[in-house]
Amino acid sequence: MELLRFITCGSVDDGKSTLIGRLLYESKLLYADHLAALEADSRRVGTRGGELDFALLVDGLAAEREQGITIDVAYRFFATEARRFIVADTPGHEQYTRNMATGASTADAAVLLLDARKGVLEQTRRHARIVSLLGIRHVVVAVNKLDLLGYSREAFEAVRAEFPGTPCIPMSATEGVNVIGRSELTPWYDGPTLLQWLESVVIPSEPDGPSRFLVQWVNRPNAEFRGLSGRVLGGVVRRGEMVRVGNRTTSVARIVTMDGDLDEAPAGSSVTVVPADDVDASRGDVLGSADDPPGLADSFEAHLVWMDETALMPGRQYLAKIGARTVGCTATKPLQLNEIGTDTVHFDAPVPFEAYADNRDLGSFIVLDRLSNATVGAGMIIRAARPSNLRRQALTVDKEARAARNGHRPCVVWLTGLSGAGKSTIADLVEKALHAQGRHTFLLDGDNVRHGLNSDLGFSDADRVENVRRIAEVAALMVDAGLIVLVSFISPFRAERALARDLVGENEFCEVFVDTPLAVAEQRDPKGLYRKARRGELANFTGIDSPYEPPEDPEVRLDTTTLEPQEAAEVVLRRLRALGVC
Repeated sequence: MELLRFITCGSVDDGKSTLIGRLLYESKLLYADHLAALEADSRRVGTRGGELDFALLVDGLAAEREQGITIDVAYRFFATEARRFIVADTPGHEQYTRNMATGASTADAAVLLLDARKGVLEQTRRHARIVSLLGIRHVVVAVNKLDLLGYSREAFEAVRAEFPGTPCIPMSATEGVNVIGRSELTPWYDGPTLLQWLESVVIPSEPDGPSRFLVQWVNRPNAEFRGLSGRVLGGVVRRGEMVRVGNRTTSVARIVTMDGDLDEAPAGSSVTVVPADDVDASRGDVLGSADDPPGLADSFEAHLVWMDETALMPGRQYLAKIGARTVGCTATKPLQLNEIGTDTVHFDAPVPFEAYADNRDLGSFIVLDRLSNATVGAGMIIRAARPSNLRRQALTVDKEARAARNGHRPCVVWLTGLSGAGKSTIADLVEKALHAQGRHTFLLDGDNVRHGLNSDLGFSDADRVENVRRIAEVAALMVDAGLIVLVSFISPFRAERALARDLVGENEFCEVFVDTPLAVAEQRDPKGLYRKARRGELANFTGIDSPYEPPEDPEVRLDTTTLEPQEAAEVVLRRLRALGVC
């Protein structure tokens, strides 16, 4: 029998668990011969008199939610004479929007549930938007709990007016009205029941498009065998077919499985492809039809769903996982928790891709926090924003040659701390000592840079991120020039300081935490900034109404309540000598 995957979604307490319980309960009673796979689940939830009990099943689903199992998506199974079903049971709470997106990502259809008494809520609209972005074309609106309104046709029609062109079903999941069978309680409704609608959904067949094979592992057990193991993401890979990977074209010599060689492998197959030539392919590459290969780009227009309490910061470095590859990424627009928007996303390396509408696997990506590796967002590619035609130019005189000419190793000395901590004073003393030793140095000071390169930036969190991102890039260029670069910036966020470290080589970054308590810095207040911030004249001032994230493991920590500036500078110089910089 055909298998339909669908999702139940909508706002919290609109009746999703009750509806799933009703579907499982009544399908068990009506189609017992087709439900062997349900037995284990019914025993786990509880039975009464040898039959699955509706109340116990619903109680069991509710208990799972109380136990926190909604952190993941729960999948339920049932069947009728016409079809088998897998339903993704996702929570309606706003903080679990990511779970709903996860369940919807593999669904063929969606049941958007709402409480007729409450009408269309913000979370209802958000779930409807995500369903649309994920390309789910079969959607039905289940107007639930009409029993509590006396099966009011007016209440149903008010909801239906919100969804023109989308089928709507008046329903009571508790009473089973229009879930499996038609009810006389809604004589004014002549459409299908929910089960009839689910059975009528046309399940899309695998697209007959060009072949796409994702390389997940290079299999080379000996010198005679080199295979590319992975999964067919689209079309059919055939033995003898001409395929392209990167800028090389070859043919498929073999398609290997544990059960022997195949002549072809359809979408969804996990196989090992042996190319006829020793092409340069690695994890994350895609073999595509030579006549119609996938695109390659590093900048995309994409729909983004943001799932983290910390807002998306324009310019902040995140990680994007697409296919089997993880790359750095940035976006250009801010997004708050549960917001959905269209943005331009830049990857730090070109990746094979297709539009999400054409290939879900090559057109979707998840966004990860660089420090915690937590999933913070999801993206669906619309199109490439620009072709990937930029290449790094190989240069004869490189960083090592410049360092040798200068007679010392290059390094970034990054001083971070609150305003008034003493960063600029200490940085100036360190540079003075290095200059006296004949070292090639440059000092990037936060205030000085804001008079020129960063004069267009304010002090919002997003502007602070961009402020530090630009300086990190400049500092990295100066390290390439062979210099010792001293950076004196508040740089309040760990993510941007981590970016600065990642831009240079190993042992070329020295983070110096100028550790001054807020009360001490505010007492010093050499520029009068804290007094202005306390009077409300300076918005987003670090330490007052904007956060400072202290380093967790800096190379140097300077306690300026016990160290004089010259003593602090000597501590930094000793560290640089230990690193072989001076």
